[in-house]
Amino acid sequence: MQIKATIVRPAVRVIRRSVAVWQRSLHLRVVSGTLVLSALVTLFVGWILLRQVTDGVLDAKVAASVSEASAGFRTTQAAIDAAEPSGDLGELTTRLAQDLALRGSFGGLYDIVLDVIPTGASQAVGRSTRTTVETDSVPPDLEQAVTDRGTGQITYRYTLIRRDGSSSPGLAVGSQLREPRSGALLNVYYLFDLQQQEETLNLLRRSLVAVGVLIVVLLGCVAWFVTRQVVTPVRMARRVAERLAAGLLDQRMRVRGQDDLARLATSFNQMATSLQRQIRRLEDLSRVQRRFVSDVSHELRTPITTVRMAADVLYEARTDFQPGVARAAELLQAELDRFEALLGDLLEISRFDAGAAGLELEDLDLRHLTQRVVDGAQPIAGRKGSRIDLQLPKTPALAEVDSRRIERVLRNLVINAIEYGEGRDVVVRVAGDEQAVAVSVRDHGIGLKPGESAMVFERFWRADPARARTTGGTGLGLAIAMEDVLLHGGWLQAWGEPGKGAHFRLTVPRRAVEQLNHSPIPLVPDDARQPALEGRRVPAPEVLGGAG
Repeated sequence: MQIKATIVRPAVRVIRRSVAVWQRSLHLRVVSGTLVLSALVTLFVGWILLRQVTDGVLDAKVAASVSEASAGFRTTQAAIDAAEPSGDLGELTTRLAQDLALRGSFGGLYDIVLDVIPTGASQAVGRSTRTTVETDSVPPDLEQAVTDRGTGQITYRYTLIRRDGSSSPGLAVGSQLREPRSGALLNVYYLFDLQQQEETLNLLRRSLVAVGVLIVVLLGCVAWFVTRQVVTPVRMARRVAERLAAGLLDQRMRVRGQDDLARLATSFNQMATSLQRQIRRLEDLSRVQRRFVSDVSHELRTPITTVRMAADVLYEARTDFQPGVARAAELLQAELDRFEALLGDLLEISRFDAGAAGLELEDLDLRHLTQRVVDGAQPIAGRKGSRIDLQLPKTPALAEVDSRRIERVLRNLVINAIEYGEGRDVVVRVAGDEQAVAVSVRDHGIGLKPGESAMVFERFWRADPARARTTGGTGLGLAIAMEDVLLHGGWLQAWGEPGKGAHFRLTVPRRAVEQLNHSPIPLVPDDARQPALEGRRVPAPEVLGGAG
């Protein structure tokens, strides 16, 4: 098993790397496709050409051989008819064999096989004396065809001419002759050697293979060169686009010539210039907005502190006021609380925008942190008529986190679930494995519409009126939560369907330096997945802050 694994694993890695190179390289795919198609076309054309040449060469040889044999058959029949009647059929056969062998030996055109069939006598075979060709070189089906067709008819078959210790391709032409006085039948077979034609065809095959390989290689080189002319500007555009995406907005493509690729490069550069202007304009606007938020937030600190002091005095003395004035003091206190919360969120957002947010990491058991958040949310849940079901693992869920930020994230998720859970149960679950720890918050309220699971983490986003605020949110809570989670290198993801509630999942690595590739808790909750499997397909959830 170990030897098998040692062989299989490198092979799998090589295959995966090859597939990856194939998928990434347009140049390789075009050249490979050209080579394969050109090889198939060359093979098809070569096969047709070889068939035509082979048929032409063999047809010409057959025609010449049949013509030669026909003349020989006529000459032999004439010799038989003119022979003196001696009554000795063997002597006649021997004389005919010597005469035919003498003619065949001139130029090495053919070999002769005689088969004398006397009436009522056993079969006797005569052979040419020029060569040691074997009589079984005549195919049995040709012997049968000559016998069945009778005298005067000529037929032929391709065969294998066997000699002492060797063999060669050949053509057997046969006909039946008759001795008129005795009535004996004489089957005469001409064996024409096709070795020369076979060598010619073999030379043609080798030439076609060599030419085909050369054509494929040349077409591959042409495809490589032509594709390189097209792919090189595309690769350059890709590199420039990557640099633009990395923030190097001054990168441009090199323009050469006036062809379509040059015009493409010019258009690309114009687009990059336009994008650069727009991005810089947006960056300047964003910088002004962030500076404005930061300045306003800081500038409001001093007056809001003074107003808070005065409001606290009025609130403490509200029992001495008339009912209308006392109610105004209470409303002033409540609105100041909301205003301070909004101001605090704006200050936090400004710190994220300025890159001034940092982490104070410590090893923390998220079970205890989650328990503390749930205990603090119990009064709010009681007022809403909801029950919080906390599911904790038996083993510690340790992770390297900033307790203040993670507690703020969990509190935001739990409060939102209570607020939008419509008085139904809220399930809070903690789970962990060797690489990550996750906390999920599941409510059974009206849920999220398609697309809202991506929008809930945007700043100042508001849902439809059915999800209007009742506990005084600022619209920045989930945006701040996302920034807090991203600082930890974690994921904050949302799933929801109308009428089925929402499910928020926080996942952080055990160690801050590690990279996440999965979560211990599925994003689509089990109670939402099972009915979907029974009735319809579950839509793919929208994922924020990472994949999982």
